[in-house]
Amino acid sequence: MQNKASNKIKLTLFVFIAGVLFAAGIYFIGEKQQMFNKTFKVSGIFKDVDGLKVGNNVRFSGINVGTIDDIKQITDTNVKVDMQINEDARKFIKKDARAVVGSDGLMGDKIVTIIPGTVCKEILSDNDVLKTSKAMNTDDILFKLKVTSDNAADLSGNLSSIMKNIVDGKGTAGKLLMDTAFAQNIDQALVNLKEGIGGFKRNMDAAGKSVLLRGPMRRMENQKKK
Repeated sequence: MQNKASNKIKLTLFVFIAGVLFAAGIYFIGEKQQMFNKTFKVSGIFKDVDGLKVGNNVRFSGINVGTIDDIKQITDTNVKVDMQINEDARKFIKKDARAVVGSDGLMGDKIVTIIPGTVCKEILSDNDVLKTSKAMNTDDILFKLKVTSDNAADLSGNLSSIMKNIVDGKGTAGKLLMDTAFAQNIDQALVNLKEGIGGFKRNMDAAGKSVLLRGPMRRMENQKKK
């Protein structure tokens, strides 16, 4: 008798715990799917939903405000996405807001992000159709990163080759920077130019003091003053 009573107690306890877990599961699933919140329906027409699924989140200003209710192909190029939005968020979403399919993180689930509209516009009504914009998907981002990486590698290789040629004294830049004889010639040319300018100045000073040239020099100075 005691064993039977003990088994009944265990069975009752098991059924109770299972029932609580089941109810908790239903509550959390319903909470996620907006089953227990007052909601309103809006839609968006997209060219490509990029793997979006029914039940995925709708986000506004970084906050989950709804879920994807239905996804339907309406033409060969358009897909209609129905969204259930929490009623509490209605007052913040204007009629000129835009919907964009994005990702929850770089590799996360697809979501619809609603971009805020103009403050002075009217709020959304039931069954409104939001304007949509195309977001850059993950494949596009990874492709652009690869192209950028390849370009950086090519640039690095070219710079390495140029520096090697300079160090080896090849090309005009290499000769200018690494050829000591050429550098010495440049230095000597600058010294000669400096000495030539100094000599020219001394000659001009001497000409100014010459009795024969003093008159013409003064006439030239007077003409400059006029």
